[in-house]
Amino acid sequence: MRIEPTLRALADPTRLRIMRLLSAMELAVGELAQVLGQSQPRVSRHIRILCDAALAERRKEGSWVFLRSAIGAQHAPPLAAAAARLLDVAEQGDAAFAARCDEDRRHLAAIRAARQTSAEAYFARHAAEWDTLRGLHSPDGPVEAALTGALGKGTLGALLDVGTGTGRMAELFAAQASRVTAFDKSPEMLRIARARLQNLPAESVDLVQGDFAALPFAADSFDTLLFHQVLHYAQEPEAVLAEAARVTRPGGIVAVVDFAAHDREDLRSQHAHARLGFSDEQMLALLSQAGFAPAAPVALPGKPLTVKIWTARRQPIAPTRSPRKALSA
Repeated sequence: MRIEPTLRALADPTRLRIMRLLSAMELAVGELAQVLGQSQPRVSRHIRILCDAALAERRKEGSWVFLRSAIGAQHAPPLAAAAARLLDVAEQGDAAFAARCDEDRRHLAAIRAARQTSAEAYFARHAAEWDTLRGLHSPDGPVEAALTGALGKGTLGALLDVGTGTGRMAELFAAQASRVTAFDKSPEMLRIARARLQNLPAESVDLVQGDFAALPFAADSFDTLLFHQVLHYAQEPEAVLAEAARVTRPGGIVAVVDFAAHDREDLRSQHAHARLGFSDEQMLALLSQAGFAPAAPVALPGKPLTVKIWTARRQPIAPTRSPRKALSA
């Protein structure tokens, strides 16, 4: 990273706005174009300048391109950390710039809310046929057998099935769990799950409605978390996995069943998928950043899509040492 390209790249109001939007989350180029009110080719030109200056990084997914910040306190080059601090200070000290950044974030939130509303309408329309729809992409039998093998035959403790849908995973693993919480945002899905799980002991099953990006549970509440064909609906999978880590006890396990990276754009346009699967590199980075220690993934090749199973254990949080103890150690 060099100072001259860095300063030239930041010497534009639009690129400053892009960097502030990217400071908190990865965004699709189309989202940036909507927020900025500019054409996609024009925004792409700004992105090219930011990437050439090593301020941002691109990631292609099907026909979409996602952008993320390449600077921050966690990045090794001192200039990258200094550039991130400069942008932070600029928003704190420049009232007009701060107001523009706030407006951009509100606009982005509105765009994402509209997309979420559309996804929820899709789930409501297809709740009754959900298992059949999922089976069109990959056979359930081999996937469930592989997931059972990945989780092992021992107790799963308190189990949270995130995005339970029709309750199939909760039903499958109820016998191994001390308690099952079936969690979903869609009331229609939960009604179907409730019917499916009605024969289980009432004291061992909870059905809870809510958002997987803001889980309504205390920290360290669960021993096992499942995301079965759910994470590809997340606009911000890193935030969802951070919430998963928060509610998982140290040593607990998370299992993510999802598609390997693919280019089936129809799943995004017709079936509300926010992400076209995940590469191993991307998923292992997401899990590690959330505080999990990933195991080797399991692949179940299919036509046209390959299903992957990623498992990881919640790493213990190191105790904080007091300054006096640290000095005397």
